[in-house]
Amino acid sequence: MDGKPVKKKFKMFDAVLASVCIVMTIEASAPAAKMGNSQFFWWGFLILTFFLPYGLISAELGTAYQGQGGIYEWVRKAYGIRWGSRTACYYWLNFPVWVSSIVLLFTDVLISTFHLPIGTFGGLAIQLLLIWLVAFLSCFRISDSKWILNLAAVFKAIIMLALGCLGFYMALTKGAANSFSPQSFLPSFDSQGLSYVIVILFDLMGFEVITTYTEDMPNPEKQLPLAIKLGGVLIVFFYILAAFGISVAIPTDQLSASTGVMESFRILLHQTDSVLISLVAVMFLYALFANLISWSLGVNSVIKSAAQDHCLPEFLAVESKKTGMPLGASVINAVISSAIVILGAIVPNTDVFWQFFAMNMIILLLSYIMIFPSFLKLRKIDADRPRPYRIKGGTIKLKFIAYMPMSLILLSLVFTVMPFHLSEAELSSKLPLLIGSGLVILISEYISYRSLKSEKIRTGGKGRSADEKIISLSPKYGEKLGRKHNVTNCNCPGRQCIGK
Repeated sequence: MDGKPVKKKFKMFDAVLASVCIVMTIEASAPAAKMGNSQFFWWGFLILTFFLPYGLISAELGTAYQGQGGIYEWVRKAYGIRWGSRTACYYWLNFPVWVSSIVLLFTDVLISTFHLPIGTFGGLAIQLLLIWLVAFLSCFRISDSKWILNLAAVFKAIIMLALGCLGFYMALTKGAANSFSPQSFLPSFDSQGLSYVIVILFDLMGFEVITTYTEDMPNPEKQLPLAIKLGGVLIVFFYILAAFGISVAIPTDQLSASTGVMESFRILLHQTDSVLISLVAVMFLYALFANLISWSLGVNSVIKSAAQDHCLPEFLAVESKKTGMPLGASVINAVISSAIVILGAIVPNTDVFWQFFAMNMIILLLSYIMIFPSFLKLRKIDADRPRPYRIKGGTIKLKFIAYMPMSLILLSLVFTVMPFHLSEAELSSKLPLLIGSGLVILISEYISYRSLKSEKIRTGGKGRSADEKIISLSPKYGEKLGRKHNVTNCNCPGRQCIGK
């Protein structure tokens, strides 16, 4: 031994389990089940038209553009600073809202399972402790924290496998809580039913997070595509099992979006309080906590990269001196999440978890919109870049793969936030989401405007033309225009120039 510390690696096994941990969200299984048996149609449809194309695109872009920038990096390279800044901003702002919803769910399950008499302020103290513990652990590399994700993936698999098996046993011996007639599986196209489609889309997201882990992978060119494919198969299998188990256990109109999973176990096991229920609750709570860690590592890396490129506020670019991990992003996200849960404790609401969770889904989907056209544009303007994994097919197939998921995101956003019937119930549920989405878009527009303005200042007040941005990505494109990119005298900032 030469005395040097051995660098920890993020191996194939870790990458597959990480994909399961990140993408498979057990907390969203109950909200998806509120659609009734029509959820099974939407699961199948969205797996084919969204999950599969999205996974393939993530594998190609993640191996072609390795690094911590992830989703932001892809969009900025394709469409420039303004769109890159928007995407990074949506990706950033969704995260503390999601963290708030998860810690609220964590305390709900903890208190209801173990009957803790801690009250509102006791629950708030636990929520704040979780938020800042996540912020602390996010300052360590994924290779140091991989055991947290691995164990969580195993726990999630056990929970969903148990839900499915118990559901089959109950359906065969005592019958199901919901009708399983052929008609019940037909899709519902009313605004109420379609508003839950966004939940299934959310359940299928997260592969771009794994692409930010490539610096810790010894062979990302092979590991990343295979991890996405194997992880995707496992994720689909476990999701369908869990959906069936919940549908057997609880009538759709009585299903709680926040506590539905634990209530399903109580019904399927015919036990309210037992060692087994407590064990399931511990695994469920651990999985929630690990999910916060896994997403925090990916999201904070994207935020740091965008801030280093001046596409987000510069304080988000601060790194830990010891590990080089995003310190500024971790702290700011914890501050915002803390403010949200404190506000949630002050403002009474029948289901605070669902309100925050729905808001998170909307903001996250906004950040995904530009991934798909960016894939097509980068194929065109950066055709010379090596792509260790490349989606096969002609122009028509590639456009279908890109525009179908994008269209589904846009449609789901419309049906989730737009109150079509103007009834009191619909207005009370959708109007806060519409207002919140509008505020997020305004904040993002202001930040993207400041980013473009800063870019113009750094480039002498004029910024770069569209051709100049494309030439910086693809010298071959510049040659076609008769304008070669001068790498020696290049003024392109940061990653915008592949010559640097």
